[in-house]
Amino acid sequence: MTIRISELNIYPIKSAGQIALQSAKLTRFGFEGDRRWMVVDELGKFITQRENAAISLIRIKLSETQMELAAPSMPGLTVNSIPEKRQSMSVKIWLDQCDANDMGDEVAHWLSEYLSTTCRLVHMPETTRRPTDPGFSSEGDTVSFADGFPLLLISEASLSELSDRIGREVEMNRFRPNIVVSGCDAFAEDLWGVVQIGGVEYTVAKPCARCSMPTIDQETGKVDRDVMTTLASFRRKPDGQIYLGQNLISRGDGVVNIGDELQVLS
Repeated sequence: MTIRISELNIYPIKSAGQIALQSAKLTRFGFEGDRRWMVVDELGKFITQRENAAISLIRIKLSETQMELAAPSMPGLTVNSIPEKRQSMSVKIWLDQCDANDMGDEVAHWLSEYLSTTCRLVHMPETTRRPTDPGFSSEGDTVSFADGFPLLLISEASLSELSDRIGREVEMNRFRPNIVVSGCDAFAEDLWGVVQIGGVEYTVAKPCARCSMPTIDQETGKVDRDVMTTLASFRRKPDGQIYLGQNLISRGDGVVNIGDELQVLS
């Protein structure tokens, strides 16, 4: 059985809509363009779908120089993808405090109106080094505004098992993976230690503990608690957490393509 890459995704703004790719470039942050932007409140604390499900409905087009935003009942907005004025501010994501650049008043007003709360958009510059959890990674490993690790992998078979137990198809985008693979058994990824894709090795750092976000339909913003209730019935571990998918850290530069083979090295 050959394991192959079947989906590649980035989520430029943390918690906002995904962009599906045919190929993705690896950087020290993860895939290029993935979660390098984030919505924050007046105190610089991150805002996600957990607090405001409407973020899930923001759609993004991203180029080297521009970012186009769209959302229900809002006019489209195009801004520079990298802020012209590098106004630095300290932002908080989970327990981490790190430096980011404010994206300006225009996009801040647009987001504040759409989300009905005062907020701003920030960008993580190349100079910011947010370390991954040292208990599951090596010194020098860094991550963008993703929750904890640069990349998340889920197999199609794992999602199919969940869908079968619920009795209807569950959308993969609820779980927000960067890499989706086909050609393996359900939850086979739980047993992987090191994998290789296109000549680049990846450390499988730790399983992904799921929060409430998969209950949110990414097309409507509505909550469907059956997804996590069912997942909890067979994927809750002794520590009380509910797991689906594996966090990865790449050990080199390169490009990942749809159709590439994934080899399990350990």
